[in-house]
Amino acid sequence: MKRLATTFTIVLSVMAMAALALGQGWEMGQGQGRGMGQGRGTCYWGDVTAMKELNLTEEQTTKTNVLRNTHLKEIKPLQDTLFSKSGELRLLWLETDPDRDKIMALQKEIRTLRDQMEDKNISYRLAILKILTPEQRNKLVGSRWGAGLGSGPRQGGR
Repeated sequence: MKRLATTFTIVLSVMAMAALALGQGWEMGQGQGRGMGQGRGTCYWGDVTAMKELNLTEEQTTKTNVLRNTHLKEIKPLQDTLFSKSGELRLLWLETDPDRDKIMALQKEIRTLRDQMEDKNISYRLAILKILTPEQRNKLVGSRWGAGLGSGPRQGGR
């Protein structure tokens, strides 16, 4: 019974820490708090409509909002799966005798998910750039939009 309570406590702690970590999001560099999310956000390349200096037209705002919402819907299942797999990986590492093969297989799945998210992020970012005028793109690049192209805390924040 004590072992079950300990295991439950560990699982609950890992889930709580993971939820807090995901709530903080992934740091994407030193933009103006507009990396992925709002500074440390949810794996999309910021809300360009919040950047008043771009002076977006109504049509551009509508298009970027549609793109952003579509992108968020596309990456949500990947984020959820990544969250789940990361929790599983943490639990594997907490075992008394961690299984190398299980850890390697799960880590490979996590890398694949991150690659898929990165591909979607790149497509989204390129689609946003197509909506902007050359002058707006220059302002966006000047604001370091998307600086630090990593998809995790170890790769962002350069």
